[in-house]
Amino acid sequence: MSDNVLSGTRNVAIVGPYLSGKTTLLESLLFVTGAITRKGKVTDRNTVGDGTPEARDRQMSVEVNAASTEYGGVRFTFLDCPGSIEFVQETLNALMGVDAVVVVCEPVSDRVLTLAPLFKFLDDWQIPHLVFINKMDRADVDFNEVLQALKKVSSRPLVAHQYPIGSGEKLVGFIDLVTEQAYHYHPGAPADPVPLPESLKEEEKAARYEMLETLANFDDHLLEELLEELEPPQEEILKDLKMELGADQIVPVFIGIADQDFGVRPLLQALLRESPEPKVTAEHRGLDSSNTTPLAQVLKTYYTPQGGKLSLVRVWQGSLTDGMVLNGVRVGGIYRMMGQQQQSLTSASAGEIVALGRMEGIKTGDILTSGDASAGARLPTIEKLTPVFALAIAAEKRSDEVKLTGALTKLLEEDPSLAWEQHGDTHEIILWGQGDIHLQVAMDRLNRKYNLPMSAHPPQIPYKETIRKTATSVHGRYKRQTGGHGQFGDVYLDIKPLSRGEGFNFDEKIVGGVVPRQYIPAVENGVREYLTHGPLGFPVVDVAVTLTNGSYHTVDSSEQAFKQAARIAMQEGLLKCEPTLLEPILNVTISVPTDFTSKVLRLVSGRRGQILGYDAKADWTGWDEVVAYIPQAEMHDLIVELRSLTMGVGFFKWEYDHLQEVPEKLAERVLTTTGHNEK
Repeated sequence: MSDNVLSGTRNVAIVGPYLSGKTTLLESLLFVTGAITRKGKVTDRNTVGDGTPEARDRQMSVEVNAASTEYGGVRFTFLDCPGSIEFVQETLNALMGVDAVVVVCEPVSDRVLTLAPLFKFLDDWQIPHLVFINKMDRADVDFNEVLQALKKVSSRPLVAHQYPIGSGEKLVGFIDLVTEQAYHYHPGAPADPVPLPESLKEEEKAARYEMLETLANFDDHLLEELLEELEPPQEEILKDLKMELGADQIVPVFIGIADQDFGVRPLLQALLRESPEPKVTAEHRGLDSSNTTPLAQVLKTYYTPQGGKLSLVRVWQGSLTDGMVLNGVRVGGIYRMMGQQQQSLTSASAGEIVALGRMEGIKTGDILTSGDASAGARLPTIEKLTPVFALAIAAEKRSDEVKLTGALTKLLEEDPSLAWEQHGDTHEIILWGQGDIHLQVAMDRLNRKYNLPMSAHPPQIPYKETIRKTATSVHGRYKRQTGGHGQFGDVYLDIKPLSRGEGFNFDEKIVGGVVPRQYIPAVENGVREYLTHGPLGFPVVDVAVTLTNGSYHTVDSSEQAFKQAARIAMQEGLLKCEPTLLEPILNVTISVPTDFTSKVLRLVSGRRGQILGYDAKADWTGWDEVVAYIPQAEMHDLIVELRSLTMGVGFFKWEYDHLQEVPEKLAERVLTTTGHNEK
């Protein structure tokens, strides 16, 4: 890095589908600006972006990586975001702190659909973004076809900023539609200006006019010039591009080949010239740029082997200095990030993205300030995604169990889309996330960072059981004589089923003191204890038990004796009440592009689901929402199959709804596989 005085900053996220070439683009951006002297490759596991062992093992980004460079007197901080849908929470959190976004995609029209949820998010939050169509040297590339496909998944009009010269392996350069200057790519150097090819003049003219028409929708003066067939000045076109990109009214489109650095410099020039300054972004967030009270937002949390905890923050207002106190926590260092490397700073100004050291208790999404905590109330934060995939995990060494809770807490600080619980019925530790790879990465981190090797398996289903019939005057007697005082308790119980969801009810109808009042609570306790593990081996629900009669001994009776008598009565009585197995049913809302709705309906039906209905998804053009009841036992890999059916874009939300009887044949199989048999 040079020590030049910089005139400004820009914060840019690089996003796009898995394998679109985001990390390669970052490597090229850093190389052509001189931040690195040698480019790495994802396949060689030596890039700035994918620096963690988990990323390099899989040759894919699994978390946000920040890297800074200088270009044109401006400091650029790029955030390389994961492309896999399983790590989308990382991307969404990062997008809250940038000035502009580069959406990277491949020139394959059939895959453009995978960008739909991303475009929807960017447009909903009015985040300025442009498209970089990468890998333009692929065979059979049709630029216009890809452009039309992109237009179908964006609610904002797309504006071609460049037009290709040649296609596929014969791609040799591009035409800048603003200046109408043609360029040929040149390995290791900026593109060379060349005369506009005669064969492309008509296509270039049509593409440029379409760009100007789109811009004129937001500029009456430009519209007048077009109507009068006047040539608008380049400065006016660039001004419109800057204003309308900054307001998220248009989406400029660029082309290139990142691994050869082709198209990367024009992309940088556009970001320098047309993307909004941090001051403009802050004003769009409703902040006062003249306010000097320090205000920052945590975009990402890291636990590093060398530096401990680092909080990646966007500084919205004021300046941060090493040692200052934010939210009651002392800043233990300020760093500029270059992948896994850190450069120590003494301060950071508004508009910068930096890492703060040792911010204990601070988590991703937190708003940091040294003043009134309400100062950042207007800053948007992203809700945690609904977990859609779970594994039951356990430390391979029993001695490590005491360390697991602390390690999981740190893991969730790094990645808010994870969640964990110790299930009350199965007693398993359940780790929740966004998919199988997501959880495998989490377990790799537990092993590498915290020396906690883990085992994992699908979670047990928390089955319950209930009864279908009533049993009356079920007798339970507990009598022991061991010398001295004995034990004696004697009860009669009525047991009957309740409606689904009513839970448990205990009552007594004792007349004449046949069971003394002080022993009745012990009877209820005995009943409750037995219901935790019924005849089929599962907790019993929706049952009413009434104590109707009994007897006692003035010397030998005790609370313990009546508790045991109640258990004996329940053990005998429930077997007479036709016990039946219940399974949890979830209310699931699945969102998919309309083209895949029929496949999803078959998917739900094939998993014993009950379709409640489907309709167009509100505010999502060309998407449907399917609502269904699905047994929890059928949910484990639903997200895997759903993504497979929908090119990775389908998603769902769920919540527990009710318990339902398990079909008889399936119940037999469950009882056999779980080792539970009637007592």
